[in-house]
Amino acid sequence: MNLPPSTDRDLWVSWEQYHGLIERLALQVHESGWVFDKILCLARGGVRVGDVLSRIFDVPLGILATSSYREAAGTVQGQLDIAQFITITRGTLDGRVLLLDDMVDTGLTFSRVHDHLLRQFPGVTELRTGVLWWKGHAQIQPDYYVEQLPTNPWIHQPFEDYDSLRPHQLESWIRKGLRTAHPK
Repeated sequence: MNLPPSTDRDLWVSWEQYHGLIERLALQVHESGWVFDKILCLARGGVRVGDVLSRIFDVPLGILATSSYREAAGTVQGQLDIAQFITITRGTLDGRVLLLDDMVDTGLTFSRVHDHLLRQFPGVTELRTGVLWWKGHAQIQPDYYVEQLPTNPWIHQPFEDYDSLRPHQLESWIRKGLRTAHPK
């Protein structure tokens, strides 16, 4: 599928580029020499990032649901909601934790989640952050990031096609060749 050209206002990302960014983030964390005990990803944007890094580093994965982009088909940031509980594959959230998301936009989510985690999980001894994209207007800087975006473009991620797809549309979507039954 051909994507429109990226501009200062819009960054278009293919699946291949997206997976490459995740791999580059994993390499950056590895090359830093920091050893962590667990990964906590923010759902929904950080789930894929967290899953891949959890597999590469072979550490438990935790998931914390947060939501702020709900209005106007997910394009307008509203009030931040942080889930009460964390789902984690092994044990509890403690030790050295790598907090992952897809991007730091304003920085509000990372700031609030950082404070929430340190308050709710006193066993966390160190917390570092990692993202694929760090936008220029963000109020915080993540510890690890792959691309800095000084012009703050809207990032069109490859999975956003699913935001407007409904189950009854799947058959015709696949038939038209918009997706194959087994995407790469």
